[in-house]
This record gives sequence, structure tokens and C-alpha cells, in this order.
Amino acid sequence: MELFYCPDIATSPVLSEEESAHCVRVLRHTAGDELTVMDGRGSIYCARITNPHPKHCELEILSSEKQQKHHNGYVHIAVAPTKNIDRLEWAVEKCTEIGADAFTPLLCRFSERKNLRQDRLEKVILSAAKQSLTAYLPMLSPMTDCSDFIRSCTADYKFIAHCYNECERVLLRDAIQAIRNHSPITNHQSPIDEPRFVVLIGPEGDFSPEEVQLAIENGFQPVLLGNARLRTETAAVVACHTIVCLTD
Repeated sequence: MELFYCPDIATSPVLSEEESAHCVRVLRHTAGDELTVMDGRGSIYCARITNPHPKHCELEILSSEKQQKHHNGYVHIAVAPTKNIDRLEWAVEKCTEIGADAFTPLLCRFSERKNLRQDRLEKVILSAAKQSLTAYLPMLSPMTDCSDFIRSCTADYKFIAHCYNECERVLLRDAIQAIRNHSPITNHQSPIDEPRFVVLIGPEGDFSPEEVQLAIENGFQPVLLGNARLRTETAAVVACHTIVCLTD
């Protein structure tokens, strides 16, 4: 199934220039063809092309439905970009397919990459959402200083994955299971009511001891993602998968 993206389809059913070009020039759709369109906020629309213009393809909405999320929580992955940007893009792609709801690139003390192309990551996210046929488009925040993020984070459940053996850590899956045992995670009527989870994933050189201490002082629980030491991009995917699987 082909899936198109139009965030304002309910009020302005016109595909963007990029989506229009793909629809009309690449896929050769014409007037009268029916498309499946998502708004990135959970709604799927069945629409008919009324004006197949390659820069602003106009649509007529035929029907819509709300897609149910396949897990019962809001999963936020805050990760330091890798030196090799392809690895970060891979992680963002896979986390989007798994069900991440938000990403924040972190600028940490030991970060080797200190700048990022926001538009490039947005394209990776959109492509992955289409590929996985999800109507939910994860939110991408600008690169944020790690300390600022830690101090301002208001998630319900906050975790930091790091490699310092001196600090007591629990497996992330055990921490999530303890949350489930204490307060069952069930379907919520509104996304606003969803329990919010955030996991901090550090750069190749790990978080600094000061960053770990600051996180703990601000309510972050130190966690392990398994017995092996993982690359940054692998850790992000494992963390995302663990939370999604345990909140389904």
C-alpha cells in the first residue's frame, strides 16, 4: 500500500510539492485515483485526486479513521548523534518503525558530532513511517544541550543508559516491568494521558560522570540494556524496542 503524508489534510487537502511530485510524476497517478494519506497525528484518510498537479496535487476526502497505537505509552529517545551520521539515521529509522514517539539529539560533553541537519533526519523519519504504514509521525526536536534536557525533562518515567560500573543500575526491562506491576499500563483515551517514558543514550565516549550525576539528581534511573556493551545506535534501538514491547 502506498502511503502519502499531508499534515493539514483535514482543512487543506493538498499534497506538498515533494509529495505531489512523487504521486504524479513518479507513480503516475491521475484524476480519479484514490490515495491513502496520513496526517502524522494518527488519522488515515482515503482521498481521491481531483487535480493531479505535480506541485500541488489536490484531493477530495472520502473517509477517515483513527489508527490505534500498538503500544500504551509515549516513548521519547534522547540520543547523542554518532560521529558517522549514517548510524544515527539508521537508529532513527528503526526506532520510528518500532514505534518511537519523539527524538531529541543530545549535545553531550564527549559528543564527537556537534551539529546536525534537521531536515535530513525529518526525511528519514517520514520515510520510515510510510514504510511501516503508521499514521503517527515522531516529533523531532532540535539538538539540545544534555544538561538542559535533563533539567527540563518532565516525563513520568526517566532513564539514563550508561556504562559506569561504579553506579548501581538495573536492566531497563526489569525497571519497566516494575512499573507495570505497580501501576498497570493500559489504553488511554487521549495521548495527553499516556504515560511518558524517556531514555537518554550517550555518545561513543559515554556520558560524563557529571552528566550521569545530574541525571540521577533530577530523577533519572540508571539502567542497563543487557550484558553486552552496545554501540550508541544499537542502544537506542534496544531501548525503544524494550519499552514498546513491555507497554503493548
